[in-house]
Amino acid sequence: MQFRRHMPELQDFKFPMKLPGFSLPPIERRQAMRWALYLAGAFVLGYVIAALFLFPAPIFAHRRVVPRVLGLPYAEAQSQITAAGLRAENAGAEPHPTAPAGSVIWQDPPPGVAATGNLRVSLVTSSGPAKVPVPNIALLDSALATNVLTAAGLTVSQVEAVQAAVPPGIAMLTRPPAATPLTPGASVTLVVSRGAPTIAVPDLLGLTQIDARTRLETEGLTLGSVTRRRTADAAPGTVIAQKPAAGTLASPATIVDIIVARTP
Repeated sequence: MQFRRHMPELQDFKFPMKLPGFSLPPIERRQAMRWALYLAGAFVLGYVIAALFLFPAPIFAHRRVVPRVLGLPYAEAQSQITAAGLRAENAGAEPHPTAPAGSVIWQDPPPGVAATGNLRVSLVTSSGPAKVPVPNIALLDSALATNVLTAAGLTVSQVEAVQAAVPPGIAMLTRPPAATPLTPGASVTLVVSRGAPTIAVPDLLGLTQIDARTRLETEGLTLGSVTRRRTADAAPGTVIAQKPAAGTLASPATIVDIIVARTP
């Protein structure tokens, strides 16, 4: 049985069909193939650009992605990089205000980058907060010296007074000394002057404890510790030794310790 063909052969088919009042030039086969190749090339080029620049990801099976190891301890970061088929390289340490010492604060290449196998990944770790050098506060007023130390990020934990040939209340030095690098918030001791030694310590030998206290306070000095010792060379209750010795120049409020005789 034969059927009558109603469709023309493909090679004789031309687009578009003639329509009443509308016509376009026919598209030849060679021209159509050329446009198809143009479209295919544009698609491939767009895919390559997207894969390499817009959405970087491994294209071949032997490529790997650099893992994110920021914030991890160096040993753990090194382990993850090795597990990804890459090599970790210690690029040194730098100060960081918040990152714990030994944690990774920078990596190159950055996370998510496609890399070939055995690529070296440089890691920089934190050495902790930057050190603060102790300021030089010599000959400043004690209140101003305290403010300078506090502004530098240090803590004045103790103020110590010493005799010095400068007016009272003037800062002399710090412990640790100036320029010593310390961690932020570290404690320092401020040493200030209590004035030059201008008062001669009176002779207290032979006085009672009450009389010795009165004599010291009259001179602007302070009675310190009182030690009792058995002796037959002095009347019980009288002073047999003192420190500092009589005649020593002392500054106001200097503490004088005494030893008082007791019955043998």
